[in-house]
Amino acid sequence: MIEVETLSKNYGSFAAVRGLSFVVRPGEVLGLVGPNGAGKTSTLRCLAGIIPASGGTVRIAGHDVAANPVAAKRALAFFSDEPRLFEYLTVRQHLNFVARLYGIANYEALAGPLLEELEIADKADELPGALSRGMKQKLAIACGLLHSPQVMFFDEPLTGLDPLGIRRMKDSILKRAGAGAAIVLSSHLLHLLEEVCSHVLILKKGEMIAAGTLAEVEARFSNGEVGVGLEEIFIRATGGSEN
Repeated sequence: MIEVETLSKNYGSFAAVRGLSFVVRPGEVLGLVGPNGAGKTSTLRCLAGIIPASGGTVRIAGHDVAANPVAAKRALAFFSDEPRLFEYLTVRQHLNFVARLYGIANYEALAGPLLEELEIADKADELPGALSRGMKQKLAIACGLLHSPQVMFFDEPLTGLDPLGIRRMKDSILKRAGAGAAIVLSSHLLHLLEEVCSHVLILKKGEMIAAGTLAEVEARFSNGEVGVGLEEIFIRATGGSEN
């Protein structure tokens, strides 16, 4: 579970996130959307403990991120739009390294199926330099999923993936949610969020302007219309386009 209470993040005098509170329960996928500069990445990085919050409380699987960061981070995985890999480790060695960090004893039993699921099993002995942008992203995702995190944060993780890769990543996200993970997904691909997310939170200038299930948020901004999609909801809620 992800529990956020009055989260704020300031960069000097600039308030990137202001008084944000929400909960993501096991099995839920929250779509975090907002215009560029709305505070989405700052929010996700504070939630994952990558940068310190300026105020408020974040609990990951019951662990306070500020007070008990190691326990919190062991329970989560953070996936960014830019894969961070080791130049001289093969795909297989990356997973082995992550398994040692997390003390995963049955590494081989987990790594093989994970590489198959993400369709990079045939690249197991390749170095990152020999991988395409999309393959690198798949490797980073495989590393993050290896320890079966209870909480997952995706910040534009589909950059570089082809349409089939995006579809398979969608299936992987739904599979983890079905197994009880609490997930936050930020993406400009609003149609993908509409397919994957059970809930949505819309940010504008660091503040929450709408939150709830997709049906609840749609009802708020539909003006009685039927079949209003997330893209139209976004435009009505923020008064502009995603870009």
